[in-house]
Amino acid sequence: MNDLTLHLEPQADDQAFLQLLKKHLTETPFFFSSPRQTLMTAGVFARLGAGDLNEAIPAALREAREQGIEDPMVVGAAPFLPGEAPMLTVPTRSWRRRDVVSGRTGVITDFGSYEAKEVPSGAGYKQSVNSALEHIRRGDISKVVLARSLELRADRPIDIVQLLTNLRRANPKGYNFAANLADAAHPRRFLVGASPELLVSRSGMRVFANPLAGSVARSPDRKEDARRAGALLQSEKDLHEHAVVIDAVAKALAPFCRNLDVPSTPSLTQTPTLWHLSTEITGELIDPAITSYALAQALHPTPAVCGYPTERARELIGELEPFNRGFFTGMVGWSDASGDGEWAVTIRCAEVEDRLLRLYAGAGVVEGSDPQKELDETSTKLKTMLNAIGLDSHAATPVRVEIA
Repeated sequence: MNDLTLHLEPQADDQAFLQLLKKHLTETPFFFSSPRQTLMTAGVFARLGAGDLNEAIPAALREAREQGIEDPMVVGAAPFLPGEAPMLTVPTRSWRRRDVVSGRTGVITDFGSYEAKEVPSGAGYKQSVNSALEHIRRGDISKVVLARSLELRADRPIDIVQLLTNLRRANPKGYNFAANLADAAHPRRFLVGASPELLVSRSGMRVFANPLAGSVARSPDRKEDARRAGALLQSEKDLHEHAVVIDAVAKALAPFCRNLDVPSTPSLTQTPTLWHLSTEITGELIDPAITSYALAQALHPTPAVCGYPTERARELIGELEPFNRGFFTGMVGWSDASGDGEWAVTIRCAEVEDRLLRLYAGAGVVEGSDPQKELDETSTKLKTMLNAIGLDSHAATPVRVEIA
């Protein structure tokens, strides 16, 4: 029951990994690609859920190694709410490569036609933003992230591998993932997405976090796109929203690090649909026993996906959002026996089960937020997944929308 290493030619196309996913689709697979590496696992040596995972994970990895699994790791996803159990496994097999590159962009496969349902409606979402602004004006909260969901029911089962292929090719610099969320009630459920945001990574004693907060939709016109990027860097509202996140992330990491480098001003990062304000935070660990999962737990959820203060923001989300986020705005990734690993924020994603896709997107509400602009921002963020199933602005795929 040894760990397997996939041997590929230098600069190999990622199609080999995607074919592995297809081959092992019924074996609790996990796929995760980042700028650092591409990882694919299959099989289950152990499942980890509730309890003290900072103790359970090292114990499970030690047992896996004793049973002959080389380089054991824990992989999977954790939900937004702390009281809900994560879906983590120690796999029996893994393949990883550091120099895998994305294949060339291909024609998006026809995923069929859809019935769509917005939860809440656009009007309902704007009403929630107005309610949040009232709380901000009263001074009991400084930021809250409000999300909405788009449920799509296709006329045929969703091809998970093709969906991930489209995401990977459109977002080669992002954190692309497919995590098995199967349980007794949902035997064919997956979490699939292309997150632009790294929650935290650990490599040896080095810690790296890359919070994103503050964004603007991109334009197909180069001059307008550049203008929007420049305006984002000068936006008082977005800079304030970003500063709230950076301050919280730095405070959460500080107890674990002997030194922490936090740039004084943000930079820009881009996806095919959005410009984001970005800050790259680096640090050196005090204790080598601190794992990447422990760091991720300490950070999650950041104000980028929840708000600030955290507990009040979480309460307000429960009051204003008409659905359970599940794994949206949770974390997804891996951690090995040395403690190294990568954990991304679970955004730009969908839960997929047979013919049903449940897409999510959120926007940060702070003083100065405009309800229509926040609604527009969520629509732009939904495009990452919509484009991957062929529902971009040029698509002829029929969609029938039901407003909740």
